[in-house]
Amino acid sequence: MKVAIYGQYYRNSTESIINDIFVFFNKNNVEMVIEEVFSEMLYEKKIIKKEYKTFNSHTELDATFDMFISIGGDGTILRAATLVRKSEIPILGINAGRLGFLASIQKENIEAFLQLVIEKKYTISPRTLLSLNCSPKNEAIQDINFAMNEITVSRKDTASMITIETYLNGEYLNSYWADGLIIATPTGSTGYSMSCGGPILIPEVKSLVITPIAPHNLNARPLVIPDKTEIRLKVSGREENYLVSLDSRIASVKNESVLIIKKTPFKINMVEIPEETFLKTLRNKLLWGEDKRN
Repeated sequence: MKVAIYGQYYRNSTESIINDIFVFFNKNNVEMVIEEVFSEMLYEKKIIKKEYKTFNSHTELDATFDMFISIGGDGTILRAATLVRKSEIPILGINAGRLGFLASIQKENIEAFLQLVIEKKYTISPRTLLSLNCSPKNEAIQDINFAMNEITVSRKDTASMITIETYLNGEYLNSYWADGLIIATPTGSTGYSMSCGGPILIPEVKSLVITPIAPHNLNARPLVIPDKTEIRLKVSGREENYLVSLDSRIASVKNESVLIIKKTPFKINMVEIPEETFLKTLRNKLLWGEDKRN
């Protein structure tokens, strides 16, 4: 078995997690290839001493890899997706953070869950991504122009609201007068969209959510649409620029630019362990059923 190892940053609380992973994989003769920056961090902190192969680009990840291990929180997995891209390598998220819906494996059960991975006792959960094209072209979003959670437009240099003219498959929907607008995938429905009042979607649902951010018109409600819909946005406001974010990557875009958002032709494969399903994660993270009367 051959796995890629990636972590976004180092914290003292992750040291035991990293040790457990490396000890287990070495014991089971699993070949590990570590992301270059993360590898340098691990050597610097003296968490690892043995020499390992490294990678530093998505071009170095190919079909010889069986799995991509992400150590951190959901943000780490979103960055991992920019490395995996179209390779279809399954991503396993090991949670070193707090509230997370993607990195579902908790540090208390790492060895037991990794044993299930070795035995291939897991399922694959394909996740929809969104692509973004900007007219005129914006250099900041040309290379990595896709998002796993959401694409968001928001005001930049002003306290005033912006107007987001929205079309679905060429048909006019609405002009949102708001602080911004979120286009979320089912995966992203438990993120920024949920905090703005959007619904939670099960990952298998073939839908997207349009969620306004603090709309001036209170009757502008979140809207669920088919995921094959092409969304066209045109933003105007008092300032010359507004912000566009693709998950955690942010670019400044000029007023009156046209944004085309649609589903990508490829998906990201998330590893799901039987004992750590999406529904169980929902119950645990949102404290469903925690009322003492239950």
